[in-house]
Amino acid sequence: MGKIIAIANQKGGVGKTTTAVNLAASMAATKRKVLLIDLDPQGNATMGSGVDKYEVAATAYELLIEEMPLDQVVEKDTTGKYDLVAANSDVTAAEIKLMECFARELKLRNALASFKNHYDFIIIDCPPSLNMLTVNAMAAADSVLVPMQCEYYALEGLTALMDTINKLASVVNPDLAIEGILRTMYDPRNRLANDVSEQLKTHFGDKVYRTVIPRNVRLAEAPSFGSPVMYYDKASAGARAYLALAGEMIRRAEKQKTKQVA
Repeated sequence: MGKIIAIANQKGGVGKTTTAVNLAASMAATKRKVLLIDLDPQGNATMGSGVDKYEVAATAYELLIEEMPLDQVVEKDTTGKYDLVAANSDVTAAEIKLMECFARELKLRNALASFKNHYDFIIIDCPPSLNMLTVNAMAAADSVLVPMQCEYYALEGLTALMDTINKLASVVNPDLAIEGILRTMYDPRNRLANDVSEQLKTHFGDKVYRTVIPRNVRLAEAPSFGSPVMYYDKASAGARAYLALAGEMIRRAEKQKTKQVA
């Protein structure tokens, strides 16, 4: 059965979409079958996957509101070699329409139910705010991956985000867990970054990934070419870091499965 991971942080500019696109591509490169769902109306994950958000036939709007089957919404031809549910400004309307729907927070979970076994990993790129789209992602997900910069304000925001995730879990998804905390845009020469990193490890222990995503020019350039960084410059520090993250996550998932069997 596939694992559904929501990538969320209420704070923008922390590398959330960068992580969604490059993690999906790195997972796909290890021969896993991966689906990336873009729930952000900005459609950055869609464009970063080499898909024109203005030309797509269907988006997350059709999936959630029109109840179009997932296999009719999915874009197969992406630069990252994963399947994609695209997003554009139509998804803003989906958020509004959801407010009128019965069991509105479960729309995405129900849409994915019969397709979950088709994929090894389903990755959801959430909007940078706590809205009905994010609630849908949390209700559908098995776990939440939190990307964050090692800055003081980010640490403050993380406490609020954890509180939000716990509250949502109690209401819409009691099985929701923290997949892990990913340090992004990391500069080891920055003393504050190192201090915050140590605080994270003290408070969250092994929930903090060993893999760290560095500040990297190639990583920043890749989206403008509509490509994950591993296909833009596979030798770059950013590409190597996301491949390492995929490896770390796959090992964790396999260890969990072994424990469950035992």
